[in-house]
Amino acid sequence: MKAALALAPGRIEVVEMQTPRPGPGEILVAMKAVGLCGSDVHPWYVATKVPAVLGHETAGVVVETGAGVAHLRPGDRVFVHHHAPCGACRFCFAGEAVLCPDWKASRLHPGGLAEYVRVAATSVSRDSLLLPPHVSFTGGAFVEPVACALKAVDRALVRPGDGALVVGLGSNGLLLGWLARLAGARLLLGSDPDPARRRFARDLGFDAVVDPSSGSVPEWARSVAPGGADVVFVIPTAAPAVLSAIDAAAPAARVVFFSPVAPDTVWPVAPHTPYFKDLTFRFSYSSGPLETRRSLDLIASGALPVERLVTHRLPLERTAEAFAVAEAGGEALKVVVEI
Repeated sequence: MKAALALAPGRIEVVEMQTPRPGPGEILVAMKAVGLCGSDVHPWYVATKVPAVLGHETAGVVVETGAGVAHLRPGDRVFVHHHAPCGACRFCFAGEAVLCPDWKASRLHPGGLAEYVRVAATSVSRDSLLLPPHVSFTGGAFVEPVACALKAVDRALVRPGDGALVVGLGSNGLLLGWLARLAGARLLLGSDPDPARRRFARDLGFDAVVDPSSGSVPEWARSVAPGGADVVFVIPTAAPAVLSAIDAAAPAARVVFFSPVAPDTVWPVAPHTPYFKDLTFRFSYSSGPLETRRSLDLIASGALPVERLVTHRLPLERTAEAFAVAEAGGEALKVVVEI
């Protein structure tokens, strides 16, 4: 079978690999659509994984089941999660699935960007979902990123009437904005230096957007939402963007940091003002079975028109080009590899 192998950050080659076979409790899925996540093009993040077949926003068709799999059968159209929790440890009982010891032990083999993928038994039993007939494979590939955004919006405790600011208006930022609106946000603000992404945000329902290079984002936010934003979602990890986002928060606001942060990154946060503004800082990493089911329901209901975010579709043979397009940003919002 063919698979797209990341050999180094920015270096992707389509290679031949042996087709995996499912063991007990596992399934073999023919991949049909794989979305490229922002983490797939972060050089420092990719460097921790290579050589590897990346891709974890996945949907496909079951072609073979291992012994003991009764709820799925060949021909089923499915979303499969790359990680899944045990469901029985203290972290699972606390609703913190991503901290479960079984979480990273489960995986897709060799990775989503391959013609065929073996899904670990834990993921099969706990987080592989049938796609309704009217949900496309592209829609299925959005289950994971929507679930991650749902978890972040839950952590932000968005309330009816809130003003929400999203810093970083790629596809994840737009999903966060849409979900904040569904949770009751009255005012939806966005900040991004890229004019194409600001245009996307305006076209897709944001009330106001700003170019951070044109002036002070905190001053702009306070002029549009008196006092500042009640909820702030922060996608970039560079210190200037992070500190500006924190400064744009209103008293008693919730600030949620969404992206993985390089291990050597340091943010020089002065605690005086956040303390007296009584801010809440939360980080939101990935998602689990509670969020993926809600995500699929939202996509299936039409409440989230996720396919409007797709700007580029390329075949597996052009995966290297797909990565280059995704990394370039601008007019590329969501890139999907179709197999």
